Amino acid sequence: MFNSLKSYLQFIREHDPAARNAFEILLTYPGLHALCGYRMAHSLWNIRLKMLARLISYLFRIFTGIEIHPAAKIGKRLFIDHGMGVVIGETAEVGDDVIIYQGVTLGGTSHEKGKRHPTIEGQTIIGAGAKILGPITIGSHCRIGANAVVLKSTPPNSIVVGVPGQIIVRSKKVKMADDNAQMPDAIGLTLASALKRLEKIEAHLEMTPVEKCAETRCPESGVWNGEDFSI
Repeated sequence: MFNSLKSYLQFIREHDPAARNAFEILLTYPGLHALCGYRMAHSLWNIRLKMLARLISYLFRIFTGIEIHPAAKIGKRLFIDHGMGVVIGETAEVGDDVIIYQGVTLGGTSHEKGKRHPTIEGQTIIGAGAKILGPITIGSHCRIGANAVVLKSTPPNSIVVGVPGQIIVRSKKVKMADDNAQMPDAIGLTLASALKRLEKIEAHLEMTPVEKCAETRCPESGVWNGEDFSI
């Protein structure tokens, strides 16, 4: 148990420049307190003391501002940074070495019984205010941008931004050391692409008929050359 706590404190210090020492983390980090409360409540939930488990969960919610359902499954070294407003639903599953910032919701989209909350695989970073909803899976080493709303599963090594969430980068491993790196501007990239396309259309409209014909490789004497059909 001591080694597990030592490993967890070291993980926090590696990913939070504001963490000066282990004593400060133990006393002042609500994410750590909420996780301790969850571990107690989860143990009670597993032995069917569900009312007591919910009561402990509720008390730690009041104390930390973080709500973790005691039935959720959480792996090792989950780091909830700042933490206020974080909600982790009943059937949510979180892997090892995941970082969650404030205002994140791992929520459901259905009132039916069964799996209705997301699964977050290991070494994923979820930015402030992000909403991941439904029984979807976020692959390992993903980065979810701040305020993104993710409704579909994402493959490993993806960067997801926007509303609804769009995959901007795929198959490029997101390192934990890059958790404060600049995220892509999805709206800016879309506008830049649209403006570039508009410039091409305007330039084409200003061409003479001869220039247009040359650009579109018009046939000579009504006969198309073979290379015009090459794939």
